[in-house]
Amino acid sequence: VNYGTVDIKVWDGTDWVWLKNIKVKKHGGNRHLTKGNQLCSPALVIDNKKCQLSMPVEVKQVERQEAEYICSVDLGINNAAVAAIVGRDGTVKARKFINPARDIDCRNRRRMKIAKKAKQTSNITGKKLPRGFCKGLERKSSNLNLEIGRTVAREIVKFALLHGVKVIVLENLSGWKAKAGKKGSLMKQKFHLWCHSKIGELINDKWTEVGGVVQTINPKYTSAVAFDGSGKVLRSKINYSLAKFSTGKRYHADLNASYNIGARYWYSVIVGDRHFLWVFDSKSSNGTSRTPIVLGTLRSLATFKRTNPHP
Repeated sequence: VNYGTVDIKVWDGTDWVWLKNIKVKKHGGNRHLTKGNQLCSPALVIDNKKCQLSMPVEVKQVERQEAEYICSVDLGINNAAVAAIVGRDGTVKARKFINPARDIDCRNRRRMKIAKKAKQTSNITGKKLPRGFCKGLERKSSNLNLEIGRTVAREIVKFALLHGVKVIVLENLSGWKAKAGKKGSLMKQKFHLWCHSKIGELINDKWTEVGGVVQTINPKYTSAVAFDGSGKVLRSKINYSLAKFSTGKRYHADLNASYNIGARYWYSVIVGDRHFLWVFDSKSSNGTSRTPIVLGTLRSLATFKRTNPHP
């Protein structure tokens, strides 16, 4: 299919005539035109500014095969995303850090320009900012934030396809609101620009299109405890991405969380939790503090099953 030129049949006032080989300035690729998909009748969409050619594609429903591994993803502030391929027995086959730093820096520079201009304008006028203030910079900043979400989602889907998994596991962050950071601070801006919901939406659209499944789990304590089961972690005050275990071991905090997310999914599958809300490895504390489910829990369970095949 040639996406560079199109033929359009239009009404000239007396008859329908063909306008052939009309060049299309901005045209998409053929991502959807794979084997089994069918191109439907195109439609010309016209508004006050431009014309667009909508080319719908009927996508054939496919289903990926079950796999012994899943792709667990931790969406963070300092790193856009950290993905890991986690097995049913707690084996970690691969990991990947995704952080489009260039786009993030461009977005932050525009936000800083807006803040500087807003402060100068308020000091001079002494009034509230007018409606549409710095709308050009706001638009560019929003578009960059959307592009960051698209880049992260695309890389996660590529990583999952590379390792042949069926399920991508994310944290259920719906309704989550940041409490840290003062108004107007850099931390508050980071939380405000965090597009975790958009990334999750894009991953769900892209992954279901190729026959995969996106599952969310309870995010409680995934970042707060060590994956080896040694207890709570201590975040570095200099670099918040680094975590120190109670054993003295230092590890990447987001990578640690991605391991625990994968373990939380597999544990729910093993115990039959269809809602994937399981947080602790037991329902009753019996007077003792319960341990959150981590990668070490999954490995201990796999070891117990190997040593006791017929309980």
